Amino acid sequence: MLLQFSILIIGFVVLIKGADWLVKGGSSIAKRFGISSIVIGLTVVAFGTSAPELLVNIMASINGSSEIVVGNVLGSNIANTLLILGVAAIILPLAIRRGTVLIQVPLSLLAIVVLGVVANDILIDGDVANFITRIDGIILLLFFAVFLYYTFSIAKVKGEPEKVLKYSLSKSILFLLGGMVGLAFGGHFVVNSAVNIAKLFNVSESLIALTIISIGTSLPELATSVVAALKKNPDIAVGNVIGSNIFNIFWVLGFSAIIRPVVFIPILNFDVLFVVFITILLFVYMFVGRRNVIQKWQGASLATLYVAYIVYLVMRG
Repeated sequence: MLLQFSILIIGFVVLIKGADWLVKGGSSIAKRFGISSIVIGLTVVAFGTSAPELLVNIMASINGSSEIVVGNVLGSNIANTLLILGVAAIILPLAIRRGTVLIQVPLSLLAIVVLGVVANDILIDGDVANFITRIDGIILLLFFAVFLYYTFSIAKVKGEPEKVLKYSLSKSILFLLGGMVGLAFGGHFVVNSAVNIAKLFNVSESLIALTIISIGTSLPELATSVVAALKKNPDIAVGNVIGSNIFNIFWVLGFSAIIRPVVFIPILNFDVLFVVFITILLFVYMFVGRRNVIQKWQGASLATLYVAYIVYLVMRG
């Protein structure tokens, strides 16, 4: 058991370091080709921070571990909204742009609703099982393309340049290749150890995915948002989380379903509904007290709700 937890921790370290190197190398190479900092931020950096979730899901898809595929996405979105935003708001009340409140938060709500629709074949079509098929995956990726178009359009108006360090070409390539290798090995270690831990404790893979894996793959977002809050930059703290939630469903889950159709177990409908609830709660919070601000007491309530959710998951088993 100790060995499996050690492998899991090593996997997370390798996975997150791999994502960091991938972002550094890719950003530096893009800068060398004259690509603007804003575009780099919206592509290389944004995809890089979602790389841990993506690589874990790719490995899980290849292994046929559907519970990990869906559980990782749902768990990451719940951790992002409750834990990360909650902690960041406790550090600094988070003022949110009007566009984020009226467009990006509703978009994240749309994403989870779309997931709930495409995943529930039994409820909607009367099928014998729930599958997120390759066609469903394509639908999710089409939504993702629309989201990217929207993101690029607002960046032209009010985007802030991403700070990109420029390395030598050889060093950039080493970062890029090292990042790819790190992501591949880290994802492999995380998935295999998670499956083994689930077997050792005789619990479902979805429980491990919704708790340990989702928190681990959300560490880059947690670090980014906490640092942004400490530096009194709420736009980055909030935008990082909301954007990641949309990325996880439309991009990560969509791509995973194309690799291999994903089985969706009915018990996860509670978690889907929970994501719907906390997204609506986040939207309502924007109009309670100080308008368009997540206040400290609201951040504390989000973090407390996350603890309650984890307790529920452990009881559910």
